[in-house]
Amino acid sequence: MNMDKKIKLNKRQLTVIEDLFNGNFDEQTVLDKHKVSRNLYNKWLTDDAFVGEFDRRIESAYRQSAALIARYAPLAAAKLVQLTESDKEETARKACLDIISMPLFSRAKKTPAKGEPEPAEGSSDPVQGFALPAETASKLLSILAEESTEKET
Repeated sequence: MNMDKKIKLNKRQLTVIEDLFNGNFDEQTVLDKHKVSRNLYNKWLTDDAFVGEFDRRIESAYRQSAALIARYAPLAAAKLVQLTESDKEETARKACLDIISMPLFSRAKKTPAKGEPEPAEGSSDPVQGFALPAETASKLLSILAEESTEKET
């Protein structure tokens, strides 16, 4: 889009977007609050400038969420490690599974490094291409379960 021809949003559109992203209201409540009909709102959704701003806000919200999650990831990981020592077998088992799967999910989001195989097209399986085979993970869980059983006796 040529910057000289960039169409700005009007004040009403901006306040609707602000309330959609910063308020505690659902879409229809925001539209009612600003007296915007569903037809007008649908028309705005066909406007490149409105949709562009809407999409920028969505991307910003996801970036903020990712930063928050990243900030607390070390604390969450430490808590999971503590939970592996839980007296409750099911809690310890689930913590172990979560710990084993953590690298899988973070790896699935990343672009493969040079020389690494690309994931199969259309694949959403986070396990694919990971160095820890399912059999190894299963053996790890068995060992952890045995240790837990030994501690109880």
